Amino acid sequence: MTIPRLFSLSLTTALAALAAAAPAAQAQAQAQAGGVTTEVVARGLQNPWGLAFIGEGRMLVTERPGRMRVVAPDGTLGEPLAGVPQVDVIGQGGLLDVTTDRDFARNRTLYFCYAEPAASGGGNSTALASARLSKDATRLEDVKVLFSQKPKVSSRAHFGCRIVQARDGNLFLTLGDRFSRMADAQTLDNHLGKVVRIRPDGSVPPDNPFVGRAGALPEIWSLGHRNLQGAALAADGRLWTGEHGPQGGDEINRPEAGKNYGWPLITYGENYGGGPIGEGLTAKPGLEQPLHYWVPSIAPAGMAFVHSDRYGKAWRGNLLVGSLKFRYLARLELDGTRVRREEKLLPTLGQRVRDVRQGPDGFIYLLTDERNGQLLRLLPAR
Repeated sequence: MTIPRLFSLSLTTALAALAAAAPAAQAQAQAQAGGVTTEVVARGLQNPWGLAFIGEGRMLVTERPGRMRVVAPDGTLGEPLAGVPQVDVIGQGGLLDVTTDRDFARNRTLYFCYAEPAASGGGNSTALASARLSKDATRLEDVKVLFSQKPKVSSRAHFGCRIVQARDGNLFLTLGDRFSRMADAQTLDNHLGKVVRIRPDGSVPPDNPFVGRAGALPEIWSLGHRNLQGAALAADGRLWTGEHGPQGGDEINRPEAGKNYGWPLITYGENYGGGPIGEGLTAKPGLEQPLHYWVPSIAPAGMAFVHSDRYGKAWRGNLLVGSLKFRYLARLELDGTRVRREEKLLPTLGQRVRDVRQGPDGFIYLLTDERNGQLLRLLPAR
């Protein structure tokens, strides 16, 4: 099947879609806090994970079972794009994040990450690929795997998989420790529990911190992470990340070149069911402290900085973080790198907030990770 042309829907079909959306949009708008409401842009997405904007009011959404779709301005879902590579849909794995190149309007290039199955035998790991979206937005063309996490591991968990393109064009990719291999987050001969940095063609920037170091993989930017499922650029162009702790100890960090963020040697969390992890330390010389942490865990997912004035000047520069566990949106007021105040928005939303993005229109968009997931727009309350 092919995607219908995005702007050739019949008037009857369009009106029917809008009518069907209205009751849920009105109900959703009742969930308000902090002077904001939500409206439903699209529904019927199966465990959506990543969101990108492709112009003319259209959005690209990934679904964890291995599909990528275009969402039309009126919320109509296109058919799954052709050309998506084989994805290992298992546990937390599947088709995960997506982002467009900074020059997408000219080159139609996008980047996406996913759980990549081993070529033979068992196991999987996180991979990052590039592709070109066809002019008719029905398929991915010229798909290239730019990076594949080493080693492959037999695991259903901790894929990480957030992509951020820096101002210089280089790509950051967050990688989980795969749950069963947490000690590997402290060694440089693997990509587990790391943030990596590569060029858009998959090559290694020569100024990466471990280039030329014996026994170290050159893609590594920072180490000592557990499971980073959120990442965003601040106004100054610096990378910030959100990271799952175990039972407690979720973190916000600002990963810097060559630095060690401590997992599992230090943590503000504990083992599932109780008991210390390792020596039970929260600090140790040579290991970085988080900028902010949560106890109990909120399971932080997508995150975005507010760069627009749509929600008032007081929100500009705030960091928004989705909670999977408690199903709300956290608004963090910042003083430099210090979190001055946290507000829980949409406390009655009742859906896992998987991704958070600011659109070209200045509005904030959310994806809810449910079997019948939704794409929501955050609106200032009137």
